[in-house]
Amino acid sequence: MRQLLYISSSATRGQPIDVAPIMAQSVRNNRRDRVTGLLYTDGVRFLQVLEGEDADVQRVFDRIRADPRHVAIVVLHNRAVEARQFGDWAMAKRGANDSADAFDARMATMLDGASDAVRGTFLGLVAARRAA
Repeated sequence: MRQLLYISSSATRGQPIDVAPIMAQSVRNNRRDRVTGLLYTDGVRFLQVLEGEDADVQRVFDRIRADPRHVAIVVLHNRAVEARQFGDWAMAKRGANDSADAFDARMATMLDGASDAVRGTFLGLVAARRAA
């Protein structure tokens, strides 16, 4: 089992990202490719962890690297894991009616089963968003 964590930036600097079609496409593609994980976006950056069999995770990541909506893709870790830390595909997105506190609490719940490194990376980006 492979776990890959990366961060990237939106290629549309200064332009709002329409997250809904990204969510729908990601859910379809990842279900098809048997990849699970968590994707967080603050509208500027994407932070995603992918989990699955080595070839499946690589195929998804190759597709992401070829996606012109992403720039400055940096792999934070790419390692073998015993089991999935994210049982189902999930994507975190702050809705128009979500308070920052409610959104942050939902993120923390989604990260309950994650390793300290993965949880810290996601919560660090959430904290940076709050500080901005």
